[in-house]
Amino acid sequence: MYKGRGRCQGDITQKGYEKKRSKLIGAYLPQPPPANGAAVVRCRLQHSEVATRRAFRPAHIGVCDIREAAARERERAASAAGNRPLFYFRFGVDQALPQERRAPATPSSASRYHRRRSSGSRDERYRSDVHTEAVQAALAKHKERKMAVPMPSKRRSLVVQTSMDAYTPPDTSSGSEDEGSVQGDSQGTPTSSQGSINMEHWISQAIHGSTTSTTSSSSTQSGGSGAAHRLADVMAQTHIENHSAPPDVTTYTSEHSIQVERPQGSTTSRTAPKYGNAELMETGDGVPVSSRVSAKIQQLVNTLKRPKRPPLREFFVDDFEELLEVQQPDPNQPKPEGAQMLAMRGEQLGVVTNWPPSLEAALQRWGTISPKAPCLTTMDTNGKPLYILTYGKLWTRSMKVAYNILHKLGTKQEPMVRPGDRVALVFPNNDPAAFMVAFYGCLLAEVVPVPIEVPLTRKDAGSQQIGFLLGSCGVTVALTSDACHKGLPKSPTGEIPQFKGWPKLLWFVTESKHLSKPPRDWFPHIKDANNDTAYIEYKTCKDGSVLGVTVTRIALLTHCQALTQACGYTEAETIVNVLDFKKDVGLWHGILTSVMNMMHVISIPYSLMKVNPLSWIQKVCQYKAKVACVKSRDMHWALVAHRDQRDVNLSSLRMLIVADGANPWSISSCDAFLNVFQSKGLRQEVICPCASSPEALTVAIRRPTDDSNQPPGRGVLSMHGLTYGVIRVDSEEKLSVLTVQDVGLVMPGAIMCSVKPDGIPQLCRTDEIGELCVCAVATGTSYYGLSGMTKNTFEVFPMTSSGAPISEYPFIRTGLLGFVGPGGLVFVVGKMDGLMVVSGRRHNADDVVATALAVEPMKFVYRGRIAVFSVTVLHDERIVIVAEQRPDSTEEDSFQWMSRVLQAIDSIHQVGVYCLALVPANTLPKTPLGGIHLSETKQLFLEGSLHPCNVLMCPHTCVTNLPKPRQKQPEIGPASVMVGNLVSGKRIAQASGRDLGQIEDNDQARKFLFLSEVLQWRAQTTPDHVLYTLLNCRPLPQQPIGSTCPCALGRIQSSVGSATRIDLIAAFYGCLYAGCVPITVRPPHPQNIATTLPTVKMIVEVSRSACLMTTQLICKLLRSREAAAAVDVRTWPLILDTDDLPKKRPAQIYKPSNPDTLAYLDFSVSTTGMLAGVKMSHAATSAFCRSIKLQCELYPSREVAICLDPYCGLGFVLWCLCSVYSGHQSILIPPSELETNPALWLLAVSQYKVRDTFCSYSVMELCTKGLGSQTESLKARGLDLSRVRTCVVVAEERPRIALTQSFSKLFKDLGLHPRAVSTSFGCRVNLAICLQGTSGPDPTTVYVDMRALRHDRVRLVERGSPHSLPLMESGKILPGVRIIIANPETKGPLGDSHLGEIWVHSAHNASGYFTIYGDESLQSDHFNSRLSFGDTQTIWARTGYLGFLRRTELTDASGERHDALYVVGALDEAMELRGMRYHPIDIETSVIRAHKSVTECAVFTWTNLLVVVVELDGSEQEALDLVPLVTNVVLEEHYLVVGVVVVVDIGVIPINSRGEKQRMHLRDGFLADQLDPIYVAYNM
Repeated sequence: MYKGRGRCQGDITQKGYEKKRSKLIGAYLPQPPPANGAAVVRCRLQHSEVATRRAFRPAHIGVCDIREAAARERERAASAAGNRPLFYFRFGVDQALPQERRAPATPSSASRYHRRRSSGSRDERYRSDVHTEAVQAALAKHKERKMAVPMPSKRRSLVVQTSMDAYTPPDTSSGSEDEGSVQGDSQGTPTSSQGSINMEHWISQAIHGSTTSTTSSSSTQSGGSGAAHRLADVMAQTHIENHSAPPDVTTYTSEHSIQVERPQGSTTSRTAPKYGNAELMETGDGVPVSSRVSAKIQQLVNTLKRPKRPPLREFFVDDFEELLEVQQPDPNQPKPEGAQMLAMRGEQLGVVTNWPPSLEAALQRWGTISPKAPCLTTMDTNGKPLYILTYGKLWTRSMKVAYNILHKLGTKQEPMVRPGDRVALVFPNNDPAAFMVAFYGCLLAEVVPVPIEVPLTRKDAGSQQIGFLLGSCGVTVALTSDACHKGLPKSPTGEIPQFKGWPKLLWFVTESKHLSKPPRDWFPHIKDANNDTAYIEYKTCKDGSVLGVTVTRIALLTHCQALTQACGYTEAETIVNVLDFKKDVGLWHGILTSVMNMMHVISIPYSLMKVNPLSWIQKVCQYKAKVACVKSRDMHWALVAHRDQRDVNLSSLRMLIVADGANPWSISSCDAFLNVFQSKGLRQEVICPCASSPEALTVAIRRPTDDSNQPPGRGVLSMHGLTYGVIRVDSEEKLSVLTVQDVGLVMPGAIMCSVKPDGIPQLCRTDEIGELCVCAVATGTSYYGLSGMTKNTFEVFPMTSSGAPISEYPFIRTGLLGFVGPGGLVFVVGKMDGLMVVSGRRHNADDVVATALAVEPMKFVYRGRIAVFSVTVLHDERIVIVAEQRPDSTEEDSFQWMSRVLQAIDSIHQVGVYCLALVPANTLPKTPLGGIHLSETKQLFLEGSLHPCNVLMCPHTCVTNLPKPRQKQPEIGPASVMVGNLVSGKRIAQASGRDLGQIEDNDQARKFLFLSEVLQWRAQTTPDHVLYTLLNCRPLPQQPIGSTCPCALGRIQSSVGSATRIDLIAAFYGCLYAGCVPITVRPPHPQNIATTLPTVKMIVEVSRSACLMTTQLICKLLRSREAAAAVDVRTWPLILDTDDLPKKRPAQIYKPSNPDTLAYLDFSVSTTGMLAGVKMSHAATSAFCRSIKLQCELYPSREVAICLDPYCGLGFVLWCLCSVYSGHQSILIPPSELETNPALWLLAVSQYKVRDTFCSYSVMELCTKGLGSQTESLKARGLDLSRVRTCVVVAEERPRIALTQSFSKLFKDLGLHPRAVSTSFGCRVNLAICLQGTSGPDPTTVYVDMRALRHDRVRLVERGSPHSLPLMESGKILPGVRIIIANPETKGPLGDSHLGEIWVHSAHNASGYFTIYGDESLQSDHFNSRLSFGDTQTIWARTGYLGFLRRTELTDASGERHDALYVVGALDEAMELRGMRYHPIDIETSVIRAHKSVTECAVFTWTNLLVVVVELDGSEQEALDLVPLVTNVVLEEHYLVVGVVVVVDIGVIPINSRGEKQRMHLRDGFLADQLDPIYVAYNM
């Protein structure tokens, strides 16, 4: 890494910038200013590794040539490797290019290297100078097209909770098997500070030049000036050319994109517009909005306006389906050109005369011939030898264990363990001696050992899967050591609990003192190696499942022989083992092969490595060890901890086995280690990387050679080529390369080939990457108990291109991706498990980790604590990166680092990152050796339990396979054929209720034109008949209410309190008798005056009310101090107190002259926040009551329970008018009473034996939630709902099926008939269109395709089919109502089952909107519309709701086929996105399902961005878990990219009295920054 270069050499020049663009150069050498030459030299010598080996270039060169970058990499590699020649190759040509030779690095350069290296400022594992330089170059390139990315807003408390004090730093073990750092961080010691500051400064300049203010977190921004700066920045960076139309950021066309070219270094010439108000912001619509939220959204819109990818290919949209874009192969993508590869055969496995016939025979031989020879030395945490196990002790103890396993468990007749049974070995990592004794004891007893990790808690990461493995292997006994047994978690009784998912185990301690001595005559049965299973090694898959790989005794022996031959092992050699001895290379070399050759193993436990990373090097020196088994991590740790140790001498080493040589990034550790320790006697040919896999055991290993004439190979491969599975030597225009080293030759006695990773196993070409497959005796044979998976992995027959198998023997898939290079050298470029296939290109997780780590994360995240995996969203894999954040890094730092990582990965890998999440330190699940448990991390991410403290989602850049935005097709015009009732071959969608004129009934009320007359008539004829019963009040006998109201002229508003809603009825009729027009208004809520009182005030003003009637209580409320704060109380009209009225009666009662005059006004606030008052005439009112009477068969002896708000719509009509007209008794239950007693409504229904009841959705929800657990106790109280015939939910929306169904299910036990529950439908133009009456068929439910609905089409599908949406019929059409479905744009009639606007013609339609200014155009359109063709005479009212009619197979009361009306949603609620029509409720339903903590959700759009607001029921720490889940589910189910995710507290989403969400109020609150959100994520 060229530390500090950029800092002292200044920015790239304008000239250089032009040159770079013309040449498409990817490497950058910023130009040094001549004045500062000396500083440059000094700086470079200190901070640049390359400086020591390269002549300086003249100062005037601004940009370097790529070839030189490759040469630099070659030079660096060459000097790192001493005089090791290099292989640069292109395949097809099977020979080395001309070799270069260089002198080995001089001691002075090496010591200079130490000074720099000793700071340990970089992790060597994932390090390559060229790669780091490429990343920095990529980031520098981003400087020109700087993106203003809005930073997420976080609530203060959330920031505080994720601050430093809340977390312990990660234990120093954060190093893992593959990744890690030593002692937390010994990095960042003073020696490196200068360099890292320079570097940081350079990068921060490079990326975020002056935009530091743009990312300041909105939760801490207080003044307006910050916002102004932010906006100025945004405006400066992205100049919006057109303010009139909102940019459609959801499409991928380039119409809106404005490319901003900015020369580097020069300041922006365009000045930001100056606003008088610092916080004023113009939106895309040109609407000024004052808030920092809209500023952020605008910033986001600007960021998204430039399409990231080229415009997508046009593609065909089927009539009904939205097709996902199928990624077309890039015509320029590299294709393999080489010949078909040949299988590679390893050398002959030589049969040495004294090789033992089995491993147990070898143990017997050494145990009896040389019992004193040391076999294993274990170390304590101080590095002192703890115990020396000799071959004699190993032999006798193993025999003892074997005898006890077979004879001391169970009874003589029924032994617990028989030969061939599986037994678990549970030993800690610091006790190899006990493990070794137990392992060989099992071999001698002929039982099968299954070594596993020690379960530390009941909830270890992956522990459940291990339990599953043990269960499937039939394990009943676990062998363990004394110390381990004592350390296992215990129940209070001292029992070891059963771990989650584990079988019941008997724990057996193998220490000698606990065992019986075998009798003299007992001897283990030692046979030659055969095909019985020797042991089972566990393997964790990509998805977290654990499999057991079975290894037979012959495979075990052959593997030991092959390793002995390949590594040249001889008797009594000393080997230092740092690896896990329970599996993989550590087991094969340190436990098995060592015994075959009577070698002495020095075992270094992981706990000692954490305390002293140099311990293994010290042991190599101390014991003059010939061989050491390490991972690149251990080499890196040693480098970090190395401080010019005088006494280090590694000349005894003849072989340093690098166990993870298959990780391509291990090469940097090897090179750096060699560089430092070459002067300490380490020879370059000693380093031997090997490749292994659980299935194929050792796949390849570099042989230790005495002469250095056989050079190791390395290749610098184009990463772009690798993503297509093609090998290309570093191409000219890219710095993104992968340097790989060989892992030696194929194992003795094995054959290797590479096959295509997917599909049939076809041989690869010579320049193609494939999965390596091996055919040998020394491999695993199966996954235990899984024959299907075994067949796919262990029984593969590679084919030639002609389809012929290349061998009669099966090959085994190794899970490694690579190729066989020149000279039979094997190269590995990645693992199948780490493979992520994004849009057809293959990316390796390790490579992405390396790129992320090259963005100097030192200050922000822990090195080696990064997880990269892919999740499938919308039929493609999406890359997710999760890292652990340091507790001391600020929000802003982390956010900057995250944005930088996204840019780097985009440039180097040409792939977008879908989600980047930072979690608090030490919270990612760990593997037993401290690494990150990948599958568990992925699981937590997907189920929303990761609890990140920072999330950055970039769905806009990654998701390129969305369907094409819809282009509207021209609809059928009047010219189309129309015969009778057919439109283009379909019946016209029209239906009507029963005809009012033809119904003969003895309806006495029909003779009166006015309701006021009906009431007078009833008062005179049946004065004692009870009309109303208000619960919690005494029943009100009928009386002439006209006498209670004084006469007043003008319009009167009666605003009535909730306590005495009977007063509302009296006041209403009082107004009619006085000749005034009543308007009922919901009184303000005492606890929420600020938001409810303005609505009251608005209705009073809009209706120009002359006076206001209300109760004493509300009078006081209207004049209170709180009210004065909300509105100007002096402007109220005259207020009449109905509790204090004179006793006098009026002289005469007013009688209207004409039934078409105004009876009352109905004011209501729609869900979109519009206040609309409609005019109801006397004729319409009477017709309305008659229609309901006929539909519900109401007459004086009936009782109806009503639990509705009585202020508008059908609720008001049922509450105030219907009883007077029909004479039935209405039992009135104010919904507010249910808040204190949720069972009140149902108890009333049961007690009064009511057959018909009406409620609202909020009432139904209150009962479902509040009484869910009380059905038993209600049953005991005698609650019985079996008499209910109809329970109608009064609504102005699509029926909420989920709620009505759960209500029906819940109260089924209390006798509620499931078919009793139905819904009504009304709207502003007609307060009740449908209502399920007493007769007629039950409401039907159909399933429609949600994707077709977005295209305004109805497609019926089966229940349960994908994308199906259930729609329930909204009740039966009322008598006297006609309905037609019309196209809302062309106003033409539509066919049956076609989606259109519902138009209604009825005697009880409202007669128009009540408007002050007489704006008649709006009114005439809504209330007096005519079809554009067909029946053009009838006058219809437009409901503003989309729906469709469908003729069903059912018959209605008249014997006709029944027409069902299905309401889909309101037109003004629907959102137009990507040319399609979405109904908010559909998206909200998906989101609520996404996570258990989401209780409610509302969506709206803002400048074509979809904003999702979710209410969180849980701790604030869970807030960020929701962001990816919400984004995923909306993408998957609706093909939409969410722009903003807002997480708020419960109860923030406003809901009106009908239980409908007020999305527009929410939107206004969000934009005005009034929601106090927990977290706001702006998806980029």
